[in-house]
Amino acid sequence: MIRTPQGPAHRRGLLSAAALVVIGGCLGGCRDYATTWSAEARSPDGHFIATAESVQNGGPGTAYDWTAVYLRQSGQKPTEILGFSHQYATINLQMKWLDPRHLEVTYGPSSRPFDTVTVDFQAVKFAGVEISLRYVPAEASK
Repeated sequence: MIRTPQGPAHRRGLLSAAALVVIGGCLGGCRDYATTWSAEARSPDGHFIATAESVQNGGPGTAYDWTAVYLRQSGQKPTEILGFSHQYATINLQMKWLDPRHLEVTYGPSSRPFDTVTVDFQAVKFAGVEISLRYVPAEASK
């Protein structure tokens, strides 16, 4: 017969091991984010689709809000063309096709006090589509 320890030290060891498994699993696979806003704009000829998505990430030391704009041709995977970071769950963002090969994106902070928006990534052209970016201050967007 094999004897296993059954005292308080053994139980503490089991609880510690279980806690490590749970924490390790969360670090490797838990997702703490939510999509707070999304939009879509199809080019006039229907060959391109621009999509935007605002995401709010949470977690200890990793909380932040960001928005990405993607462009894809019909039947293809989307490619990120713009990336923003901001202080609140959403930003003021609009996508408008000026013609089949020119997408204009206007952006600015939300109407909340002290909100700021930073452009983290910007492509100026993708797949023959010109991408214009225009900042609109919060006061002008009201």
